[in-house]
Amino acid sequence: MDELNFLIHNIKKYRNIVIQRRLRSKKNMVYHAFIDNKPVVLKWYTPGRSKQMKIEQNILKNGSSSLHIPVLLDKDTDNNVLIMSYIPGRNLCDVINNNNISLREKKRILILLANWFAVFHDYFKTPKRLYVRGDSILNNFIINTHVWGVDFEEFRKGNPMEDIADMCSSILSTNPMFTYEKFQLCKTFITSYPGSAEWDSKDVDKEIANMLIDRIQWRPWDEKILIKYANRIRKEGL
Repeated sequence: MDELNFLIHNIKKYRNIVIQRRLRSKKNMVYHAFIDNKPVVLKWYTPGRSKQMKIEQNILKNGSSSLHIPVLLDKDTDNNVLIMSYIPGRNLCDVINNNNISLREKKRILILLANWFAVFHDYFKTPKRLYVRGDSILNNFIINTHVWGVDFEEFRKGNPMEDIADMCSSILSTNPMFTYEKFQLCKTFITSYPGSAEWDSKDVDKEIANMLIDRIQWRPWDEKILIKYANRIRKEGL
């Protein structure tokens, strides 16, 4: 909190901010806060991540309400800070991994999630290029009456299949890992994405396996199980 205290107490424009709690983020300092009694999210990008800040800023600025993403309220390029609207709701990772929530309800939510990706991919595509949101993990989504996406600093050119496979690898590899239910949820998610018919299912399976291997760099303690299921999916599919 030392860096946050410095920001709040030494930069005049932030002195009317009341911090509530820190939000999940491995790469930056992100907080739920209030400005003039209105809930906001303050995202302070760590040194060296100004490029990522600009990417996210552009997505929020050029997006629309149909995308269900936060609204950009203010920016401070000198201090690498964005202030965004706060989205109330439950983190999707907590919901999908909650044993007290029915499989039917989880499938319903993943259909909404697939539709979110379809709208997002369609909105940003151009006649010559396709784009992915990147870092498509459960923790980067919130559910209330809609599914909302947050954290867009990894947005880039790419095949939408990358986002779909990345999300499947997130579903499979969060606790409880690689259960029968998780595989069923992945199948529901893939078949619900409108563009899935354009891909060979083997390509999606291969990409999911690759994404699971990529997770080893963040979770070396799970290396054996990630390799085991990556190899199985690559050979047998979901």
